[in-house]
Amino acid sequence: MIRPISKSAAGLDVHKAVVVCTLIQEQSNGCLSKESREYKAFNADLLNLAKWLKTEEVQTVAMESTGIYWKKVYEAIEDIGIKSDVVNARHIKNVPGRKTDISDSEWIAELARCGLLKPSFIPPKDIRQLRLLTRYRKKLSGVLTAEKNRMHKILETMGIKLSCVVSNINGVSATRMIEAILSNEKPEKIAEYAIGNLKRKKSEIIRSIEGYQLSDRDQFLLKKLLEHIQWIMMQLSEIDKQIVVAMEPYDKQWKILQTLPGIDVISAAMLISEIGVDMSVFASSNHFCSWAGMCPGNNESAGKRKSGKTRKGNRYLRALMCEVANAAIKTNSQFKGKYKALVIRRGHKRAVVAVGHKMLKIIYSMLKTGQPYKDPGIDYESLMVKKNAPRWIKALKNYGYLNQENIVEQPA
Repeated sequence: MIRPISKSAAGLDVHKAVVVCTLIQEQSNGCLSKESREYKAFNADLLNLAKWLKTEEVQTVAMESTGIYWKKVYEAIEDIGIKSDVVNARHIKNVPGRKTDISDSEWIAELARCGLLKPSFIPPKDIRQLRLLTRYRKKLSGVLTAEKNRMHKILETMGIKLSCVVSNINGVSATRMIEAILSNEKPEKIAEYAIGNLKRKKSEIIRSIEGYQLSDRDQFLLKKLLEHIQWIMMQLSEIDKQIVVAMEPYDKQWKILQTLPGIDVISAAMLISEIGVDMSVFASSNHFCSWAGMCPGNNESAGKRKSGKTRKGNRYLRALMCEVANAAIKTNSQFKGKYKALVIRRGHKRAVVAVGHKMLKIIYSMLKTGQPYKDPGIDYESLMVKKNAPRWIKALKNYGYLNQENIVEQPA
């Protein structure tokens, strides 16, 4: 969509300590006037910047997405009732050799005035605050995984082969056994801590930990790892409670998302924190998937299509969609069939991205229409066979695996 030329536009060159603002205004005689000001990045100074822009009745404000420093500037302008655009820095590159803070802000203002900037998607303030929770949860989950892997490594180094018998080294039974190991109990006693199906494997458990020896340093390290893992799990539980409470204003959309295979309570909340609930900000489902970085990239020249590698997008959303896609392909749904149809010729990773792409399109439709998910029951595997059968039969015939009389015509 082409924007009309604005009568007044402001460009902000944002840095850690300062913000340089250039205001371009069209006078009554058609001439343009420019005024540049520099403000500190402190809250009081940002408020003065916002007040100046409002006094001058600025129609368009634009800034580049410089690290995290643009966020407070954006909020200060947003709080005073002015809508500003945050733009990808790659889209507003200045002419080389003419780079100063003032010239950068002038260039941004000129592009904004002419409507040549494509604003990035910035969710509402409440969603942005929710992101702080969900992204911190993502970071903690990564730390938890790393600590679990380190514990597994330490146990293997000590000659404790519990992971060969227990499916989850951090499950209830394994945790109780590790605590008993720290107390230097005998293998026969440690095996008594097994619960459930593990009770049938007591002899294997004893063999897996026989002859273990822990030095003082081994005990200290293993104890600290166990305490840290339990602390992280407690923190994740508390964060999950806060996330569930934060879903109250978006209860309808939150429940709708949970009807999609592979998406649970927390992943639905994490989806909302990344994409919001208003799909009108995206031009189409294709635009939405492109923004997320979950669709093939375009690289074509002289009529030749080159690499179709996926483009960069929201890395948090991309990682989340790969997780839910991996869960969805294990359910009895259309996603399982689509995965099976693709994985043979495209491999696991590309097939998962393709499933995630399809799920994103469905999510777009669900949030836009307010309707829950209904599986159409499409058999992608049979569609794949129907599409490729002639090529397969021809290849088998060419290499002598089939005779003409053995070929059975398939119904159209």
